[in-house]
Amino acid sequence: MTGLWNDFNDATSNSDVIPKGTLVKVRLTIRPGGFDDPSQGWTGGYAKRGATGAVYLDAEYTVLEGPYAKRKIWSLIGLYSPKGPDWGNAGRGLIKGILNSARGIADKDNSAQAQAQRRISGFAELDGIEFIARMDIGSDTNGEDKNEVRSAVTPSHRDYAQLMGHGGAAPTQGYSQPPATTAPQQSYAAPAQGYSAPAPQPQTPQTPAAPGFSGRPSWAE
Repeated sequence: MTGLWNDFNDATSNSDVIPKGTLVKVRLTIRPGGFDDPSQGWTGGYAKRGATGAVYLDAEYTVLEGPYAKRKIWSLIGLYSPKGPDWGNAGRGLIKGILNSARGIADKDNSAQAQAQRRISGFAELDGIEFIARMDIGSDTNGEDKNEVRSAVTPSHRDYAQLMGHGGAAPTQGYSQPPATTAPQQSYAAPAQGYSAPAPQPQTPQTPAAPGFSGRPSWAE
């Protein structure tokens, strides 16, 4: 005890708010809202519709490691707002960042494989996903500070690999990198003359089909 038992002026305040800009590994859980719109690809009862007509995902983030382990953050991922496209676009950007972070995709990677990994067949693929979040601070209904998640950290960040726990290697969730080829050792015997080894067949990533509707919904691109 550093102060008098009956004098609390020098006591340290306990804040539930994680400092803004802190990077933490989190698991996303979507609290079902029961609202579906198959024309938009919003199925499975994950989306929620508010009294104003806004549609969003009610997200719960659980910190997995570090000094804030087991801390929970509640935030919204916008899908649609009657006031305009800004909220929905911000939600799309956040989901893209979450997929990049969880699946080890560089922001500027526009290869066919990367584009396939940024598509989802439904919100179920986001429920339980793990990624690196950058803590932000907003206000609750009472005007008090509260943590929010507005962006995700991708492999271009210097601390990404350490935070993801891959020891410097990018994660492989959702796809597999082909094994590296190595030069043959000198004891290797060359095949008989005239023998031709079959050429390896290229593999193309499979894009999951969206259940319940044809084509890709706009929010999943």
